[in-house]
Amino acid sequence: MLGLAVMTTSAELRVKPGWRFLFSHPAHLLAFGFGSGLARKAPGTFGTLVAFPMYWYLAPRLSDAMFIFVLIWAFSIGVLVCDITGKALGTADYSGIVWDEIVAFLLVLFFTPPGWHWSLLAFALFRFFDIVKPQPIRYFDSNWHGGLGVMFDDLLAAGYALLCMAIIKSVLA
Repeated sequence: MLGLAVMTTSAELRVKPGWRFLFSHPAHLLAFGFGSGLARKAPGTFGTLVAFPMYWYLAPRLSDAMFIFVLIWAFSIGVLVCDITGKALGTADYSGIVWDEIVAFLLVLFFTPPGWHWSLLAFALFRFFDIVKPQPIRYFDSNWHGGLGVMFDDLLAAGYALLCMAIIKSVLA
């Protein structure tokens, strides 16, 4: 089942991820954010950064409805590729799997007001909630595994980031 798998620790990886692993299957390349997930330190942060150029490219070319459709498609594909890659590695949510951060942060950027200061705030808030994992993010991160679990907890982190930005925007208005 795509949404449920047994988690193992990084020490129990079946394969050491590297460029050879990424190019061994298209799902791995996507799940590792085109290589950004190979960063030795903070792969989730590097994965989140990949969303910026993707957003800058897609946003001016797509209508709002089409952008939302692309996000739904990317989330759905993410469930599959994260599940495939997690199974290949032997761990459901390896830190180098960053497609979840990319898709969730694309959603945040879609609703972020214009301006570099808002983008910086969006980035900081999303990374904070993705790292700290307040409830119910922590619950879903601990209890939902496989592709759906990998993708879903970041969707919740995006929701928290957007909620905080809405509150900040309303206070400043």
